[in-house]
Amino acid sequence: MRGLVSHRALSAMLTVLGLVGAFVLMTVTPARAGENAFVEVTPNPAQAGTRVSIRASCDSNNNRQAQVNSDAFGRVMLRPDNGFLTGAVTIPGNKQAGDFPVDLRCDSNITASTVLTVLNMAQPSKGPATGGGGTASGRGAGSLLLVGGLAAVAVAAGFGAFGNRRRAGSRY
Repeated sequence: MRGLVSHRALSAMLTVLGLVGAFVLMTVTPARAGENAFVEVTPNPAQAGTRVSIRASCDSNNNRQAQVNSDAFGRVMLRPDNGFLTGAVTIPGNKQAGDFPVDLRCDSNITASTVLTVLNMAQPSKGPATGGGGTASGRGAGSLLLVGGLAAVAVAAGFGAFGNRRRAGSRY
């Protein structure tokens, strides 16, 4: 009887998995040709004032120029290069730090985009939030902890010495 129940449970489970698989295959839309465009910027993130490379694809239309626009560096024309579209541009040295969209527009009106993170170490930034700095100077919480710790060690040593003396006295 137990083998029959296991066989039925396995059969039911396989049927459910088959139905789920069929549903997934019927509802998935296939990728259409002409929509495999991309744009990438390296290095990313990049320091303001550095040169970045742009590589892109307009699907099968990589034998014609395409345009890239970004508030990080302006407009750049990409040229065909070994099956891709490539270009390079220098981010202005005074560009504010932040995330900037980079938008590709192909001749065939295919578009793609990515985000370029610009860093600007020349601009002062707020330091990290690392706490109150109680041990850095003055008599903050760190000094109190140090004095309290030393006092606790002294009390423990005193009790230890007193206990040893008392135990030694009880032997005789």
